[in-house]
Amino acid sequence: MPALFDLRLLDRRRLRAARIGVDGADFLFRRAAGDVLDRLSVVTRRFPVAVDLLSPLPVFSLGDALPAGIERVVRLDRLAFAGGARATAIADGEAIPLRDGSVDLVVSVLGLQTVNDLPGALAQIRRALKPDGLFLAVLLGGDSLGELRAALAAAEAEERSGASPRVAPFGGVRELGALLQRAQFGLPVADADRVTVRYADALALMRDLRAMGATNVLVERDRRPLTRTIFARAAAIYAERFADPDGRIRATFDLVSLSGWAPHQSQQKPLRPGSAQARLADALNASEFGAGEKAKPS
Repeated sequence: MPALFDLRLLDRRRLRAARIGVDGADFLFRRAAGDVLDRLSVVTRRFPVAVDLLSPLPVFSLGDALPAGIERVVRLDRLAFAGGARATAIADGEAIPLRDGSVDLVVSVLGLQTVNDLPGALAQIRRALKPDGLFLAVLLGGDSLGELRAALAAAEAEERSGASPRVAPFGGVRELGALLQRAQFGLPVADADRVTVRYADALALMRDLRAMGATNVLVERDRRPLTRTIFARAAAIYAERFADPDGRIRATFDLVSLSGWAPHQSQQKPLRPGSAQARLADALNASEFGAGEKAKPS
């Protein structure tokens, strides 16, 4: 499978972001990590060994203590040290160094959207979980940064008579949910939370993305840097198309949450077709018609 993301460039961008250290640049991560911890808080069971996989910052550092039931956290990342935290071991999504059936919980926050083989990574995660082990993740998906994508493409097309990809493609909720099923997770769930952030202008948004380490790392990116003229035109187009009445622009981030369990005999199973004990029409006090029949007027 051809690589979509230049992971070495991603590493350099993350290290640069860590050096810059802009206060508040982790707002999106904190929002997503908080959602994972909230979901975990309602699960009443023990997870002796938890893995924090490829998250740019440590997920479990947000609280004063580890969530109840977690005894040990293993942090796997491509970088040995970044964002003020040290990884337990070096790893990427193509080769996750976990034995089959060795861990109880895997969480990942804003790290999986830049994995080149996401289906393969999900399959490895499922195999690494013990039976009835839990996987929780949040990744960028859907229409994230769609406004920026449109503005940059329009500006570059005007100035260079063609546009190259500047914003990564993101998977939709249905597609990502289907990947959970493909990886054979039990009870798979995928849902999305749309976060709209307002900025003074497009340049302020781009500065925030740079501070997050979330700039363009596509393999097929145009190696020519964008000129000041293109940036200025993109900012103008952004303001024309995506500004509120007060002049501030909108940036969309779709946070897609995934959850699934390693299969176990104790889990609920879907009912077999035709095994229902009552008719839906009876429950609704309605008439039932066969295929092709027309309803009679009452």
